[in-house]
Amino acid sequence: MKLVSMGDLAVRIAGGTDGDGGGRGPVVVLMHGFGAPGDDLVPLAGAFEQPAATRFVFPAAPLDLGFDGGAARAWWWIDLPERSRLRALGQKPSIDEVPRGLDVARAHVEALLDEVARTLQPPPGKIALGGFSQGAMLALDVALRSAHPLAGLVLFSGTHMAAREWAPLFERRRGLPVLMSHGSADEILPFDVSDALRSTLTAAGIPVEWVPFRGGHGIPPQVVAQAGKFLRRVLSVAGDDAGAR
Repeated sequence: MKLVSMGDLAVRIAGGTDGDGGGRGPVVVLMHGFGAPGDDLVPLAGAFEQPAATRFVFPAAPLDLGFDGGAARAWWWIDLPERSRLRALGQKPSIDEVPRGLDVARAHVEALLDEVARTLQPPPGKIALGGFSQGAMLALDVALRSAHPLAGLVLFSGTHMAAREWAPLFERRRGLPVLMSHGSADEILPFDVSDALRSTLTAAGIPVEWVPFRGGHGIPPQVVAQAGKFLRRVLSVAGDDAGAR
């Protein structure tokens, strides 16, 4: 694995012919959640059981939250105490809410995708984008607005936001394969909001492989296994099956 800068973000690259992103195989870009370190999702590179040529790109979010020695990072600020207060009152954030700083985070990821396409040179259309929690929300927002061709979208424990902005953009991603997972006991982002987003995407012609699970805010082994199968399918390149590890 190597650490580089892409889109003005610190990025870890793993996999490929040399373990440092070498070769011309498909690319998976995964973004961590709020408050996590930049390397939070790196273990997934070895857990998805992809062909050896597959490269994995893990960007660290641009915001330093000021604790854990600078390791805790975010794509945009979330007032967690206020969210907890509202949750205690039985209130949920509006799905129309557009987080302040979303546009800046999106610009970073767009620049990252530009550099991935230019420097890693995956096969045409063989970039998958995804993330966990806040990273999943950002992945969907970027996918709906970006001109980059994508092979698939992986959304671990995300939620619906920016609904009025997203609604007219769904058509441009009609047919894009999506894997979504969510825990039925998620205490951070309600299960029913994610399930409703799944229905919205499906109704818009965006096929969703839905992986609900018993549990909270996380990525359990059964979700990792399903995501691995999903990525193998959407990123398959002729002749690569023999290289699966």
